[in-house]
Amino acid sequence: MTGLAFTLPDGTRRTATVRRLLNAGYAGRRQEDVAAHVAELAELGVPAPSTTPALYPVSPYLAQQTGTVHAQHGKTSGEAEWALVVDDTGDVLLTAACDHTDRELETYGVAWSKNAAPDVLATSAWRLDDVAERLDALTLRAWVGDGGGDGDDRAGGGEERLIQDGTCAELLAPAHWIDVLRERGELEPGTVLISGTIPMLPGVDQFAGHWRVRIGDPATGREIELAYRVVPMPEPIG
Repeated sequence: MTGLAFTLPDGTRRTATVRRLLNAGYAGRRQEDVAAHVAELAELGVPAPSTTPALYPVSPYLAQQTGTVHAQHGKTSGEAEWALVVDDTGDVLLTAACDHTDRELETYGVAWSKNAAPDVLATSAWRLDDVAERLDALTLRAWVGDGGGDGDDRAGGGEERLIQDGTCAELLAPAHWIDVLRERGELEPGTVLISGTIPMLPGVDQFAGHWRVRIGDPATGREIELAYRVVPMPEPIG
């Protein structure tokens, strides 16, 4: 099983042995906007979900804290998200996440595409209870850059461009997903749930060699950030 480790603002460490990984989809708080987005994706060949919001089980080993994501082709990209992590003590943590997705495979099935690349998580976190009263004010941003790599684990993106810029108020609240997990009997140590994402800014190429995601807390000035390189895999033989 995959093990994750997080540092809290007071310097204490929490661990989570991942037993269950879930990716929310079409999880905007304004579901009328979600319906419009589903229609746009359908024009690109992405099959519509049977219901919204959606929830996709993902292989637990794909929850990773890494500076490198290996991609089989050039049509993969990340998404700025938050993640709920039920740690090994049963406490619920909030951290930054980036759901790297195979966009070509997405046209055949969203659930398949979610299992084709890692969900990258930050190495720091906040206790959900400590930020619960100001969740909607938390900022959620992502940047992309040209800096890919040949296997170097240091995440560096050269010149960056802002590709996502919003707040957690745009997404269904953690409380919604906690209720869902509780109803499913899955609010237990080792569960990780990724939130779904906010819209991308127009005119920015998502198929970049570097992704960086940040959650910010304006009330305290604290930030949680992750970054990784996208490394092309060698061409297959046969």
